[in-house]
Amino acid sequence: MNLPATEPRPSSPAEGLDSAYAWRRLAVSLALSTIGGIGLWSVVVSLPAIEAEFGVDRGSASLPYLATMIGFACGGVMMGRLSDRFSIRVPLIIGAIMLGIGYFAAAQVTALWQFIAVQTIAIGFLGSSVSFGPLVADVSLWFRRRRGIAVAIVASGNYLSGTIWPPILQHAIETIGWRQAHMGIGLVCVVTMIPLAMLLRRPSPTDDGVAADGTAEVLATSRLSPRQLMSVLVLAGMACCIAMSMPQVHIVAYCGDLGYGAQRGAEMLSLMLGLGVISRLISGVIADKIGGLGTLMLGSILQGLALVFYLPFDGLMPLYIVSGLFGLAQGGIVPSYALIVREYFPAREAGAKVSLVLMATVAGMAVGGWMSGEIYDLTGSYKAAFINGIAFNLLNVSIAFWLVMGRRRMATQAA
Repeated sequence: MNLPATEPRPSSPAEGLDSAYAWRRLAVSLALSTIGGIGLWSVVVSLPAIEAEFGVDRGSASLPYLATMIGFACGGVMMGRLSDRFSIRVPLIIGAIMLGIGYFAAAQVTALWQFIAVQTIAIGFLGSSVSFGPLVADVSLWFRRRRGIAVAIVASGNYLSGTIWPPILQHAIETIGWRQAHMGIGLVCVVTMIPLAMLLRRPSPTDDGVAADGTAEVLATSRLSPRQLMSVLVLAGMACCIAMSMPQVHIVAYCGDLGYGAQRGAEMLSLMLGLGVISRLISGVIADKIGGLGTLMLGSILQGLALVFYLPFDGLMPLYIVSGLFGLAQGGIVPSYALIVREYFPAREAGAKVSLVLMATVAGMAVGGWMSGEIYDLTGSYKAAFINGIAFNLLNVSIAFWLVMGRRRMATQAA
């Protein structure tokens, strides 16, 4: 019987797992992630312009970033559920349209609260949120042997977005003004993301109702229900990124306090993020060898060691070295959570569950950045903030170790 012309045709072996089509789909997803990730960076670049436009202090001008992060985190879960139900194409088209509407609306605001509302709802919640968790989950459905590196590549989209967009946007703001620059962003998102989303029409080749790699038995071995396991992974994701946020959010201010200047801190941050991309790709290759849990434990242990090195070394050159080591350590941690979810849960739930865990990592970055600032205000030093990060990192390592031991018990019982 012939299929209706409107239905996507079933995937052939040449278009299934780890196929040439899967790699082409990955390239399209990386482009979408890089373009759609603008929502997280435009508000950072335009902060001085917003501060001057509305006559507010630096703290008030920073509120749109916090609001955007909250919207981004919460919207990822909703977009992930839509992806599970209707395929990734539907939330991608919604996200592109909302980014267009959001940036055009942002260009028309007359008060800071209006700008915050647009950033939170249109740009963060309904726009850029689709560019991270849901896309990572969709890519994970198309790979098995090379799932680790595939997830690492698409998860690097937000880093690439942070590399490509800021200088372009800064030039546009200086040339034509922040309002016109925002309208330009909206137009670019609509005319590029919708055609790219239309290329992702084919249905996933894996939706068998069981964990993709046949490891659902781990739930029974670890004596956890699926809901309890998700809670544990959310806790671990939040803990790891509370630790991760300390250097990423405060390294510029820390260098200023030490007398090295903000420019040195910005250079360290750039080094950290640049090496983070390399780390993410290397960790993807490692994950294909040892799995998501092993990669999580390895990255978390290395991240903890790098945080410890910040305590005794505060010279300029040692800080560059430690920041580079931190970037190399932390890049692969977040993608490993997506791999763990795919190892433990059915493919049909990937969008919602991957997005939920990645939402926890975003929330951890937001909470950790605020927490470190509060600790600094209370103690007058970043030493206690680094110790706080180390403590949360130990919590993450402990959870990873517990889950690894559960898997080993499963292997022992099977033997």
